[in-house]
Amino acid sequence: MTQPVTLSTAGSIAVIEINNPPVNALSQAVRQGLLDAVVQADADAAVTAIVILGAGRSFPAGADIKEFGQPMQDPHLPDVIDRIESCSKPVVAALHGTALGGGFEIALGSHYRIAVPSARVGLPEIHLGLIPGAGGTQRLPRLCGAAMALDIMFKGTPIRAQDALAAGLIDRLAEGDLRQAALIYAAELQTPRRTREATSGLADKAAFEAALTDAKETARSRMRGQMAPLKIVECLRACITQPFADGRLFERDCFFECLASEQSKGMIHAFFAQRASAKVPEASRAEPRPLNRLGVVGGGTMGAGITVAALNSGLPVTMIERDHDSLARGRANVEQVYDRLIAKGRMSEAQKSDIMARYQGSTQFADLSEVDMVIEAVFERLDVKRAVFEQLDKVLKPDAVLASNTSYIDIDEISSATNRREHVLGLHFFSPANIMKLLEIVVPQSAADDVVATGFALAKILGKIPVRAGNSPGFIGNRILGKYGDCAAHMMEDGATPYEIDSAIVEFGYPMGLHAMYDLAGLDIGWDNRKAAQGKRNPAERYVEIADRICERGWFGQKTGRGFYLYPDGARIGAPDPEIFILIEAERAKKSITARRFTDEEIMARYLAAMVNEACEVLREGVALKPSDIDVTFVHGYGFPRYRGGPMNYADSYGLARMLDDIRRYGQHDPIFWQASPLLIELVASGQTFNDLNKG
Repeated sequence: MTQPVTLSTAGSIAVIEINNPPVNALSQAVRQGLLDAVVQADADAAVTAIVILGAGRSFPAGADIKEFGQPMQDPHLPDVIDRIESCSKPVVAALHGTALGGGFEIALGSHYRIAVPSARVGLPEIHLGLIPGAGGTQRLPRLCGAAMALDIMFKGTPIRAQDALAAGLIDRLAEGDLRQAALIYAAELQTPRRTREATSGLADKAAFEAALTDAKETARSRMRGQMAPLKIVECLRACITQPFADGRLFERDCFFECLASEQSKGMIHAFFAQRASAKVPEASRAEPRPLNRLGVVGGGTMGAGITVAALNSGLPVTMIERDHDSLARGRANVEQVYDRLIAKGRMSEAQKSDIMARYQGSTQFADLSEVDMVIEAVFERLDVKRAVFEQLDKVLKPDAVLASNTSYIDIDEISSATNRREHVLGLHFFSPANIMKLLEIVVPQSAADDVVATGFALAKILGKIPVRAGNSPGFIGNRILGKYGDCAAHMMEDGATPYEIDSAIVEFGYPMGLHAMYDLAGLDIGWDNRKAAQGKRNPAERYVEIADRICERGWFGQKTGRGFYLYPDGARIGAPDPEIFILIEAERAKKSITARRFTDEEIMARYLAAMVNEACEVLREGVALKPSDIDVTFVHGYGFPRYRGGPMNYADSYGLARMLDDIRRYGQHDPIFWQASPLLIELVASGQTFNDLNKG
């Protein structure tokens, strides 16, 4: 069996190599092997310096997350790093790939750092609801100051080796072979240089304090409700006010406090759920088809966003529009995205030109004859989409994949317009499509396995987070949204204002409230869907007409300056509208409803119960493969707070029996709407959780 850590020598230089594929995660065996090798090399009189490097594709890329939630085993990483830093001989960390989390903390605890230009370093623990726990909050600011240290830890995104070099986090870039360059560097060094003794980043006390104040405000506003950002600020304050050893112990206490929190458990759940969402049966049974060129039909907001996402990934795109004026607008929509980046200094004109060289526009469907996949992104109407698919069926090559970007419409109905139904699937992008990560891959009845696999391959190329969805109205996300949206409408008609509902939702952790989201998306979209479904609606079910009354006035949200909220002078953040109160009161009066007060707790209990209950039906019908897929959908597509893990994970922590009791209690007043899902009843009776279903 291959040892995870090996010790060898090259002349008088000891070489410690970590080999724990695929990313050299810092498991207990790696930590023990690293400690033993450092102690042995330090004690060897023939050794003058030590090089630590990673085998394979990366320097250690962080902790072994599978160990989280289990008793910590010795040696602990902070102790290993302290021993590295205490070495009597110079220690060089040689970095390639991604030196992240504990891996970067090892590098910070080493005396010197050399990296290949393509390397990336960072401390991404905040994405798991954690803080760096092996000295990162104490060593990093000593080298680069508080402002950059906070930026690295708050964003959690890796930085380039060149930027790390400029900040003093890396000492040298390696030209050519990293191992050889590290050996040459180590041979030049005479004495250790311990980061815990560095003072350059602490010298400007006023700048350090100002950075802490700004970070605290950022944590409370843009990262509201999260524990880890505020703990990072506290640790950096300890860095400047306490000796290193005390600051390191304080950091460790904060780390374990975060690790034991429901927030960290939720974010770790979300991390693994995201990894699992791409594992679908079709992809295990078939290889994806080639994807070298893409077609997009429609140059509106969604079509342009999809085009930008594809161009950014390196795919050539042919955009089709119905006439030359529409095509010009479509190209302008694409270029507008890049022009904004240029205005912000994030892109050059030359870079834009290189990207746009992959773009081709046409008004002729025949120009799609050689594309591997075409994505239709036209109006959200079945007849329009079917007409497009009839045209595509005539011109596409036999093995091309046909996809519809739709948020509600039946993919089987769309595919029936072709003679190649097995080549069709749904791709529900979220707006703006070039930014939002979620991609619902909708699988109709006839879709071939390799077509589904191709959808997931496209998601990977575009950098999207894919979730497999069955072909049900609204698929996973919008179907569930419809249910808890109805619940919110019921509460609004019964006495809660839209602003009270939104306030409770934001306080729970969402970035915006439901009605603000409706305004942002455009109230006319939901209105069109409601009108289309009018003949199919069960007349016995409660229907709230408040949103219809708003739309009848031409108030469609932000784009018209008015919806549930007022948006004076093009404001992006709405203000409450007094006329909405009058309109709601008139609707209540029609139905002889006496308004009552709702607490924030009741608003959220009802809202989440409706969400989870419908999610159970989505699971029971096989529209979602597993509960964690629903969590991924809502975290990445609907703003559900990541630190709560998603609605299904939240329901487990809330208690399924308690949620079932809530549903039955609400059902006493509205039994048609509040019908407990048989799956939820079954889980409560068996004592199982949604997490048990994920494991099964």
